[in-house]
Amino acid sequence: MTIGIGAIHCLLPEERAKVVDLPEFGLLGHDEQEFARASGVDTVSVFEDAATTDLAARAITGLGPVDPDVLMVVGARSPEVLLGSDSGSVEHQAGLKKAFSFTVDGLGCAGSSAAWALAADLLKADSSRESVVITHASRPTGADRIRFPVTVIGDGAYAMTMVRGGRPVLRAHRQETDGSFHDLFRVDYKQAPWYEWREECDSADRYRFELAMHSQKRLGRLVREVLADAGVTIPQVAATIMQNVTASAYGFYETLLGTPIHPVCGQHLSELGHLGAMDVVLNLDALLRSGELNPGDLVLVLNNSPVAAWAVTLWEV
Repeated sequence: MTIGIGAIHCLLPEERAKVVDLPEFGLLGHDEQEFARASGVDTVSVFEDAATTDLAARAITGLGPVDPDVLMVVGARSPEVLLGSDSGSVEHQAGLKKAFSFTVDGLGCAGSSAAWALAADLLKADSSRESVVITHASRPTGADRIRFPVTVIGDGAYAMTMVRGGRPVLRAHRQETDGSFHDLFRVDYKQAPWYEWREECDSADRYRFELAMHSQKRLGRLVREVLADAGVTIPQVAATIMQNVTASAYGFYETLLGTPIHPVCGQHLSELGHLGAMDVVLNLDALLRSGELNPGDLVLVLNNSPVAAWAVTLWEV
């Protein structure tokens, strides 16, 4: 029995804010402002005063009536509570009755890819399980949305189900991490109230060059391994998508793979900004709804994050 996607629901705000109009933009130095202008993000999506747990629960209810065996909440950039349970909060607000809930954390943007692979494993491991719901909500850490030298953050949430017999089918998946980059980015939240939280990058050069070279090698190899696992080659892949970080990243990975990144990624980057672990789900959902694909087409999904987590998934429509 194959395992694939049952349904996807993406929750996006109507409000858009221009990057150059963000409150922190005028306080940035020259290099930071130039980075924001050249990022490929024109506007970002903005929810007013919404907790990530609230958004994730709303995304789940948008799926319609669901009663999953497992709820996986892909960790937000910062939890809503300490010592409590964000996944429990989402479970309660969404009205789930039998789900065992937990958070997939420490993987940044790559968390969604790891979650759908884990969901498939959980369904394979126990025939009594019928479905797994995965959800994530994107909000900035603190007040600032411009993450120099990474991207510009927008708001959104998604929920999806993994079920037996779902389409598209998860054909192959590989993932890796490198713990030596665990402290490349940090927020010193214990010493300041939330509105003073500022993300600190230990070394912009290490992010731009060392981590970029690691990503080039890792993703290139993971792609080759995933395609080999499925017994296919790059020319047989109908579309390739990835997360939305900066416009320059698309050219980098197109050169690496020798295949184009689907334009839906750049469109969402420009209009919505970077939505963390939501990006690949939003892009996949939009591609599936576009009418461009036919049954049996293959979609390659690349995902990586600044905490040095990489994932590659091959889906069959």
